[in-house]
Amino acid sequence: MDDILLDYSNTGFISSDPIQIPHLFSRHQDIEISGYIAATFSWGQRVTIINKSREFLSLMDNDPHNFVLGFSEKDLNAFKGFKHRTFNGIDALAFLRFFRCVYQNHDTMEDLLGKEAHDARSSIIRIVDAFKNMSSPEARTMKHIQDPRKGSACKRINMFLRWMVRQDPDGIDFGIWKKLRPRDLICPLDIHVANAAHELGLLEDRKSNWKNAAGLTNLLRELNPNDPVKYDLALFYTGQHLKGQKVA
Repeated sequence: MDDILLDYSNTGFISSDPIQIPHLFSRHQDIEISGYIAATFSWGQRVTIINKSREFLSLMDNDPHNFVLGFSEKDLNAFKGFKHRTFNGIDALAFLRFFRCVYQNHDTMEDLLGKEAHDARSSIIRIVDAFKNMSSPEARTMKHIQDPRKGSACKRINMFLRWMVRQDPDGIDFGIWKKLRPRDLICPLDIHVANAAHELGLLEDRKSNWKNAAGLTNLLRELNPNDPVKYDLALFYTGQHLKGQKVA
């Protein structure tokens, strides 16, 4: 798997992946906001994910931190017609309320994790609960907020945490959050990663749920205790290859 990883662990990967969105920015808060948006939108074709993330950021004047701290009710009108798959204007407004509340009360989104963050699961739960409390979302919006307490694999938010936490010598992930350690992360598990892990004998089935995400990560820790999710890219692209071979 390390050989496969070497093929993708370089900055050339960025131009074809949603992680290019937070790479548009250098300020921590802008990286957090744009990264959370791109990760939330990350289902479907990558080209569409990237285009829709860019569209959303353009509505924020490509200045996300300043925008969320200063937007007026009039500024919100442009978001009401936004749509990406099942994510719509109602959801967009809830996310903007969330971001505003975060940065009115904290320096960075990482502060939501509290003084000590012990693991990815508890950190995700803190973010989920903060979203509920800060954005007053409608029930439909919570469908876009994955929660491990409901058994979800939480692929998108685990990917976001990977971007924020992992200390990446290849320059892909940012490593700007310090309360979690890379060893505490959970591998983002989608159908591609699940297919690859199953074919490699790392999972008994191809189900994308929290149990399998945690179980896969524990096996990856045997390969690299301090950085198990470094294998995320290798598994993802192996799964993409298997999809091309029409693996059931």
